Amino acid sequence: MPEILKLNAISEVADKEFPANYVFSDSVKKPDGIMLRSFNMHEYPLNDELLAVARAGAGTNNIPIPACTEKGIAVFNTPGANANAVKELVICELFLGGRKITDAIDWVKTLKGTEGISKAVEKGKSKFVGHEILGKTLGVVGLGAIGVLVANTAANLGMNVLGYDPYLSVEGALHLDTRVKTADLDTIIKSSDFITVHVPLTPSTEKMFNAEAFDKMKAGAVLINNSRGELADTAAVVAALESGKLGRYITDFPCEELIGVPNAICVPHLGASTPEAEDNCAAMAARELVDYIENGNITHSVNFPDVSAPRTSVARITVMHDNVEGVISKITSIISGNGINIANMQDKSKGDKAYMIIDIDKAPSGKTIEEIKKLPNIIRVRVFN
Repeated sequence: MPEILKLNAISEVADKEFPANYVFSDSVKKPDGIMLRSFNMHEYPLNDELLAVARAGAGTNNIPIPACTEKGIAVFNTPGANANAVKELVICELFLGGRKITDAIDWVKTLKGTEGISKAVEKGKSKFVGHEILGKTLGVVGLGAIGVLVANTAANLGMNVLGYDPYLSVEGALHLDTRVKTADLDTIIKSSDFITVHVPLTPSTEKMFNAEAFDKMKAGAVLINNSRGELADTAAVVAALESGKLGRYITDFPCEELIGVPNAICVPHLGASTPEAEDNCAAMAARELVDYIENGNITHSVNFPDVSAPRTSVARITVMHDNVEGVISKITSIISGNGINIANMQDKSKGDKAYMIIDIDKAPSGKTIEEIKKLPNIIRVRVFN
């Protein structure tokens, strides 16, 4: 009976995705799988039975990925499940960036109790004149599930859209509106009236929007950051806002240094805060866990390659291993040396790790599996009969 531990409140939609023999609870002691949203797992003990962790969302900074990888624990996320929710917030923020809507609303609140409010409004509204987004240039940095939706919607709103993504997938390219033009990052920084960033936080992207980048921007440009706060150098953001070089900075990641700074709009991490997005993420995460636990199929893993195949043979062996020369031949030699025919096999790598699915014509003996486990560079071996 597989047991799944939930470390956060998860949409009830997830319960419907787990088979009847699964336990899905916040009180599981030795889980086969974990589902979470924002819970910080970095100090959380990883039990030996744990096979997988699924994040009901895109970001996985709260999960100890190196430790999970070392123990052969697959880490999943749910890219695209909350894409529409984030897209809608970004489109809202485009309007907030072009027009001083939040400032104006705050000002109106100060008029309560004022005699002749209508006259006061007409007299004071000139302080909040803004710009339309029609005809303006939007740079979209990162053309994944969210970036493509933002780019296409902005094009439909009459913006000139430039997109940058050195890792643009075939699927992403096929879904991208033909009106969206690709450009290098430097061109986007220099040419855009608005920039929205949709890339993961990595050592190469941390503080990618810094003083040097702001110096290249158009005076008064608007930067929208709903991906990770650390993608922008906060001190440089404040300096650029104070100088007027940056017209507005809108982020879904408030911090002490930005709150109250003129022309900084801090949204309280609302990107995926819709019931629709939470339902979609929960359902996708549950399906990923079930398929991995029952079939060994990996889809949307952040630490191992995606490898999946339908179950068509008597038994299946899956192997997580280091991506080094000779491992595959040693594994297959053991299997064939024990008189077992390999019906189908897939092996893919992701960085220095790899994952193998081997479908075989008869169930392997315990001796066969122990021989594979004893090979160097083997992380985890599982058997499905």
